Parts: sequence; structure tokens; C-alpha cells
Amino acid sequence: MKRRTMRSNAVSLVLLLCCTVGVRAETFRDCAECPEMVRLPAGAFRMGTPGRPGQEPAHGVALRAFAIGRHEVTQGQWKALMGGNPSRAAACGDDCPVERVSWHDARKFVRRLSEKTGRAYRLPSEAEWEYACRAGMDDDWCGGNEFSRVAWGGDARGGPRPVGGKQANAWGLHDMSGNVWEWTQDCAHPNYHGAPGDGSAWETGGDCASRILRGGSWLSGPQYGRIGIRFGFSADYRSGDFGFRVAATIEDAPDE
Repeated sequence: MKRRTMRSNAVSLVLLLCCTVGVRAETFRDCAECPEMVRLPAGAFRMGTPGRPGQEPAHGVALRAFAIGRHEVTQGQWKALMGGNPSRAAACGDDCPVERVSWHDARKFVRRLSEKTGRAYRLPSEAEWEYACRAGMDDDWCGGNEFSRVAWGGDARGGPRPVGGKQANAWGLHDMSGNVWEWTQDCAHPNYHGAPGDGSAWETGGDCASRILRGGSWLSGPQYGRIGIRFGFSADYRSGDFGFRVAATIEDAPDE
């Protein structure tokens, strides 16, 4: 009976994963200055990278439908909602990602966005972030196997670039590898032992004074933009290559 149950679970995971590939993602925007959101289908995937310290054990995660920003939150969107601009590269312009924001700063933004729109905005969980990045594929970076086509990165003397300038992934999401590191909701854990299997943020145990960053940045090399790379960093820290994108709970979305 146990063997049959394990086989059934594995088949279910494969079926859920196959149903996410090629799905046309719908978009919405709650206000003119709000982030454009992409509605992602319910599905499942294998999270983690076997043989990579900090990315093991690989494990199945099944998620409900949710929405995530097509782009990283921009300086223009930050200024419209929060006033001011914390970015080191303010001269880059309104279409560049906001940066030099801490995890706490990002949380303030999503709370204010929720108040403005009446929708439950938040930071993505780490599992949601990786699910969105992969988009049903098995690439090295978010959107492909050629770093320069999908990401800005490895430019120690440069800075962030306007969002959307590189190839999107299969769900139309841009810059999930490179441009700026992206805060997630999760507390820092050194590996995936005990990680939730339902896509929720992992906020028990670990170091909750630090939070997980994903995706790499304009400053870091291609190796840091790979899909599985993850770092815990102080939730208070601000850096010129730390930014974020928002997620939203879709309350009326049934499992697909």
C-alpha cells in the first residue's frame, strides 16, 4: 500500500507539472501605477538541485494559482506609492528596478499596495518564486540556457537596467535572473530539510532575522543567477542590487 501511494503521488506530480507547460498566462493591473501582474496556474514542480549544497533535498511542491509581477518593482512605481526614491541608481530612471531596499522596506510597499487596491499583495514565497522562474521548464536560468539572452549580470562597474529588456520566460516574466536580487517572504534556512510542500512561505525555524534572496543581479556573475541559487541576508540590509517583485493571492482561484 505504501509503494502504491508513493507511485500515485509521483504520477500526480508529473501530471500537474505537464499541465503548467504552455499555459497562456493572463495579466491584470489594479491601477495605472500598479505593477502588471501575471496569473500563474496551479501546478507542481521539483524544487531544489541535487548535489548542490544549500539546495537539497530536491522535493515536490504543489501550489495553488497565484499572481506575480511581470517585472521587478520599478523606481516609478515606488515613487508613485511611497514617495521619494531610495535607489542608488536613481539616474537610471522610472523604468529601472527600485533597489537599495531592505526586506522590511519591501514589506511596507506591499502593505501599502494592498491598502490602495483592496487586493492581498505580498512578497512571493521562495517556492512560488522558483515555480514562477522555472515556468514548467528545466533551464539553467529563468527563461533559457543562455545567460546573456535572459539576464543582466556580471557588470561590476555598471548598474541595473530598465526592466523587460531581456527575453522573458515561458510565462512572460522578465528579469527573474539578473538585474536585482529579489526578496522573498521566507526565513533563511541552510537547506530544504523540513520545507513546506504546499508553496507557502517557510517562517518556522531557521533565522527569521534574515530572509531569502533569489535571482542574482547586475553585479553578480552568471553563476549567481542560476535557478536554484539562494542566499539568506539580513532583513534590515539595503544594497544597490537588492530589489523585489510582488505576488498576490488569488482568493477566488480554484485549483486547476
